[in-house]
Amino acid sequence: MSSHQIGLERLTMDQISRVIAEKQLLQLSDAAIAKIEECRSYLDAKLKRHEGPIYGINTGFGYLQHVEIEAEKLSQLQHNLLLSHACGTGEEVAPEIVRLMLLLKIQSLSYGHSAIATATVSRLVDFYNHDILPIIYTQGSLGASGDLAPLAHLALPLIGEGQVWYQGEKITTKTLYDKLGWEALKLQSKEGLALINGTQFMSAYGVFCLLKSQSLMNWADTIAAMSIDGFDCRLDPFETFSHVIRPHAGQVHTAANICKWLSGSELISRAGKQTQDPYSFRCVPQVHGASKDSINYIQSVFETEINSVTDNPNVFPEEDRIISAGNFHGQPLALTLDFLCIALSELGSISERRTFQLISGQRGLPPFLVKNAGLNSGLMITQYTAASIASENKQLCTPASVDSIVSSNGQEDHVSMGANAATKCLRVVNNLERILAIELLTAAQALDLRKPARSSKAIENLLSAYRELVSFNEADRLLAVDIAASVAFLRTKEVLLNREE
Repeated sequence: MSSHQIGLERLTMDQISRVIAEKQLLQLSDAAIAKIEECRSYLDAKLKRHEGPIYGINTGFGYLQHVEIEAEKLSQLQHNLLLSHACGTGEEVAPEIVRLMLLLKIQSLSYGHSAIATATVSRLVDFYNHDILPIIYTQGSLGASGDLAPLAHLALPLIGEGQVWYQGEKITTKTLYDKLGWEALKLQSKEGLALINGTQFMSAYGVFCLLKSQSLMNWADTIAAMSIDGFDCRLDPFETFSHVIRPHAGQVHTAANICKWLSGSELISRAGKQTQDPYSFRCVPQVHGASKDSINYIQSVFETEINSVTDNPNVFPEEDRIISAGNFHGQPLALTLDFLCIALSELGSISERRTFQLISGQRGLPPFLVKNAGLNSGLMITQYTAASIASENKQLCTPASVDSIVSSNGQEDHVSMGANAATKCLRVVNNLERILAIELLTAAQALDLRKPARSSKAIENLLSAYRELVSFNEADRLLAVDIAASVAFLRTKEVLLNREE
C-alpha cells in the first residue's frame, strides 16, 4: 500500500482525493519531524528560563487568561482542557469527514509552530493508518477559537478518554488500548491547546463538500446535455461565438462541454425547432459556469487554509517569539462555505426547472413523460420532490457567517459560525445530488420517448448504462426506488462519466 508523506509538499485537493481513493497511509517526513521537534525543544527551554505568564501555556484559557498555573500542573492543565472542551452534541460526524479531520490536523501540526510533541502527532498518524476514528459530534463549535468542541473529541482518545470506531465497532478508548497494547499519552504544556485550536472541523467538511462538488458539477453538465436533447432544444446557445465575447472561464468550459456531449446527436441537428428555448436550457453555460467559477475560488481559499497553522498561540523558535493571535478564526471558511451553498443551490435550482419543463407535455412529449397519462401519473411527483429539495436548499443558503454570539465572558466577542455553515453545506451538497438524480430520471425517460431518433453516441452509451439500473417507465410504479437507484448511479458511474467527457 502506498503512503503519503506529510510535510514534503503543499497539500492539494487532488492529493487528498488520491490519498482517499488509494487508501494511502500517512507518514511524517523527516523534514516535518525536525520542525516539530525543534519547536517543542524551544518551548521546553523557554519555560525553564522565562518568568511570567504565556497565554495557554502556563495560564488558563479564554476569559481565564490571567490565571497563572504552576509548572508542575501544566500537564494536568492540558488534560483538563480536552475533557472540559469536549462538549459536542447532535449527530455523529460521518467517518469520511473524521478521517479528513485527522489528516488536516496532522498537516497543520507538521509546520513546527504549535509546540506539539512528535509522539502526539505520531499517535494521530497511527489513528489514521489504523482507521481509528474518534467519535465526534456535529454541534458545538462557534468557528472561532477554532473548532474547540469537535477537536476536543478528536483528541480525547490520545489521553485514553472518549470513544472510537474501530473495525466496525464503537468502543471506549480504554478497550481499544487494551486490544492494541497502547498507553494513553501524557500531554505536555501547550499540547492540548494545539490540538483543539484550529479549523479542521470546518476545513474537513469544506474539503469533503468540494470534492463531491467536483463530481456533481460534471454530472450537472452531462445531465443538462441529456435534457437539452430530450426537450428538443437548439444547439446555438452552446456554440463558441457567444461565449468568446463574454469569456468567463466557467461559461466557456460549460458551453464546450455541452457541445462535446451532444456531438453527433441526431436529435440536436434536426430541423423544425422552436426559435428559442427556456432559460433553464439556453442559459446552462452562464448558470453552471458561474457556479464553477465560484467553486474554483472557494477551493483556492480551502487549499490555503489546509496548508496553514491555525492554532494559538503561534510559536516561532528562530525569532524567539510566542505570539497570541487569531489564526483559529474561521471567517475565511465561513464566508466561502456560505458561498458554496449558494453556488450549489443554483445548480439544483436550474436542474429542477429543466425537470419541470420535461414533464410539461410540450414539444411532442406526453404529459408527465408517461403513456396513457391520466390512468398513469408518470413522473409528475418527481418534480414535486425536486421542487421541495430545491426550496430547502434556498432556505439553507441563509448565511451562517453573518451571525455571531459573544462567548467566554466577552473575551471571544466575535465568532464566525463557520461550523454551522459547514454542516448545512453538506446538506446542500447531498440535496443537489438528489435533484440531479431526479433530472437524470426524467431526461432518460424523455430520450427514450424520442426513439427511434437518437442522441449522441456518448449520451446513448450513458443512457444504456443507466437503463441497467433503472428501466423505462411504462406505467406507474414505486418511484422512490427509481430515485434511490439514480442517486446510486451518480455515485458509482463516475468512471464512465469521466471516460465519456
